[in-house]
Amino acid sequence: MKTLTQKLAAIAALSIAFAGTASAATNWDASHPRRAEVNQRLANQDRRIHQEVREGELSRGEAMRLHREDHQVRHEERLMASQNGGHITRQEDRALNQQENRVSRQIGQ
Repeated sequence: MKTLTQKLAAIAALSIAFAGTASAATNWDASHPRRAEVNQRLANQDRRIHQEVREGELSRGEAMRLHREDHQVRHEERLMASQNGGHITRQEDRALNQQENRVSRQIGQ
């Protein structure tokens, strides 16, 4: 009985240690400058799409397509970051910016 309690205590301690490490890494990762820039642009484009729909410049179908494209960029950014220790490289940042530029040009047409 005593060894079972000790094992459970050790497992609980390890779980808490890993959770703390993951949480600290996530906080740093989210604030990485290149990731923050990409995510800020995506948020801005999301607002622009909604504004264009309200003004009647975009149909709901066009807006859905643009949101899908932005979602794909966000998914790619997260995938890139997961492969690089929570950040994206300059080359990846350039590639994501090109994709965002393509979507951005479609919003303002």
